[in-house]
Amino acid sequence: MKLRDKITKIGSLLTIAVYCLTSCDYLDVVPPEQASLKDATKTPETTKGFLYSCYAGIKGDQVTWQYTNMEGSTDEYALPPLWNTNGQKLAWGLFNSTNYGAWRWGSVYQYIGQCHLFLSQLENAHGVSEVLKKEWRAEANFLIAYYHFLLLEYYGPIPITDSYIDMETPSNEYNGRFHFDYIVNWIAMKLDQASEDLPASRVGDEWGRATSTIAKAIKGRLLLYAASPLWNGGFPYPEWKNENFETPGYGKELVSKTADPDKWKRALTACKDALEWAEGDGGCSLMDIEDCKTQMTNQSLNISSLSLPVTDANDSFKNHVMLMRYILTTRYSDGNREILWGLAGTDLYNQILSCLPLHCSKQSNGTWNDGYSGMSPYLNAVERFYTKDGKLPRLAAETNEFASEDSWYESAQQSNADVIRLNANREPRFYAWISFDGDQYALKLNDGSPLVINLKDPDAQGKSTSGNSARNYCVTGYLCKKFIQPNINWTKGGNLDKKDYPATLIRLAELYLNLAECYAETGDTENALKYLNVIRNRAGIPELTTADLTAEMTLIDWIRNERFVELYAEGHRYYDARRWMIAPEVFAAGVRKGLNMEELESPSFEELNQPVNVQQDFKWENRMYLAPVFVNEVYKNPQMVQAPGY
Repeated sequence: MKLRDKITKIGSLLTIAVYCLTSCDYLDVVPPEQASLKDATKTPETTKGFLYSCYAGIKGDQVTWQYTNMEGSTDEYALPPLWNTNGQKLAWGLFNSTNYGAWRWGSVYQYIGQCHLFLSQLENAHGVSEVLKKEWRAEANFLIAYYHFLLLEYYGPIPITDSYIDMETPSNEYNGRFHFDYIVNWIAMKLDQASEDLPASRVGDEWGRATSTIAKAIKGRLLLYAASPLWNGGFPYPEWKNENFETPGYGKELVSKTADPDKWKRALTACKDALEWAEGDGGCSLMDIEDCKTQMTNQSLNISSLSLPVTDANDSFKNHVMLMRYILTTRYSDGNREILWGLAGTDLYNQILSCLPLHCSKQSNGTWNDGYSGMSPYLNAVERFYTKDGKLPRLAAETNEFASEDSWYESAQQSNADVIRLNANREPRFYAWISFDGDQYALKLNDGSPLVINLKDPDAQGKSTSGNSARNYCVTGYLCKKFIQPNINWTKGGNLDKKDYPATLIRLAELYLNLAECYAETGDTENALKYLNVIRNRAGIPELTTADLTAEMTLIDWIRNERFVELYAEGHRYYDARRWMIAPEVFAAGVRKGLNMEELESPSFEELNQPVNVQQDFKWENRMYLAPVFVNEVYKNPQMVQAPGY
């Protein structure tokens, strides 16, 4: 049985635009623009180009951290309301089966079809050795599994396309949605099979192509999601089922109605295997202080010029701040072994601009070099980052280890009086990734000099009603600098001096947190703390002990909060909040807050530093656990049922 993924024009598949995964040139080869499939495999190079075209679905819309995508719907950061992105529309409850929510379905299935088309022609490829055919076959099968995973996490139960779909397939033979657990098992099997024939690592121009390390990491994430409450007995629409199509062994059911603890054990095994393999045969390792020092030396940066509102900020603390800035802004060729998989996309430049503030530097002709000031962390997010002692600010305030909550919005009386107490004496990741009024955003951004943020002045980084500021401005009183290179420089000549780097799809820190969560869910506190503390240690904050586990902050709470902080804005929160089933709480109306940036053009210190609700119409409805399928797909396929609530 096959589903409706019909290919209407073979030639159109062979002219799919190919995008480079790592800014290397190995994807510059594309299949020839001819209708004949024979031409696509007539030489080893054209066959390789055909294979590379199968990777194109990993580009763009599948990179969830991009400001245009679904991560803009979470409680991590706000975007200016006039941007009106898909993520914002989702957060405002505007998705339905005829608009924004359904776009991913057809495009991802198209790339699944491209992979099957490649496999159907690979055996006839001229001049390609059997060894290469075996590896390339594994790559295509990995991509088929990965694309199904992308669909599964976004749409829930989906049809499986396990072979190329003939154009003449009648509609009554299309597949409907399979049971969620059946799809998980099928994807896991495909990943296992691909792993057997993929290399553990790749270097040079091949970095970014499928490896067994990547496949194992995806399998671990897949099974972690499957063990989580949403898909392990907690789905809010348990009676949702097929009307006609049946899954072998499951009938018309689509979701499990009872929790199965064995799913956590299975996830634990997979996540442990993924981490051990990555650090063994995969050659991966967490970036550390020595790596950071090497980068600073290469870029002529000195921590002595780094200004932080931290009491007794010693060199070790400053080095940890710089380390966390390099983790996502360096490449494998720079010595970064933490990123398992990444890609460079055409929107990377826009991603950087969306973070950079307004008025970064002035050109020789008097015009400003402007970022968009667009990615504005919520106060909710700011409060999840720890104090310099590794405590949550709220809990530390209760024990007098941090400023009292009623004084958070007063001046911290640091070297820059604009810094409020909430923003002083925080952990290294906070200063690496979050910016605020009075913060030193980057050491060279202002034409080789530091840029210090001033959100109260519309002629600096504050909101203005004129020019670009009317559309692009900081919404919450906080700015994001996680994707900004430490040595970035915007010159008087208008040149944004930066180095390209891959957008992260998987990095090693996630694997540690995946494993910690599995250990916690299976009752192994000792090992859960062990793997959690590796990440805290690397971040430069104290380890947790069993004494830190309380009814108010359980082990699971610590792990979930650590995941929020460490993986901030990398595309995980959208799915994490859903799989934990906390989305109705954290994505609800009236929850997202910021400082008072939107009311006044030139606020005083006291007027700016007031917590207020962000002025956007956020809402949560349980139907938002899943995205809707485009209505035409349901209409054309008699086996399909729509997601609940659409």
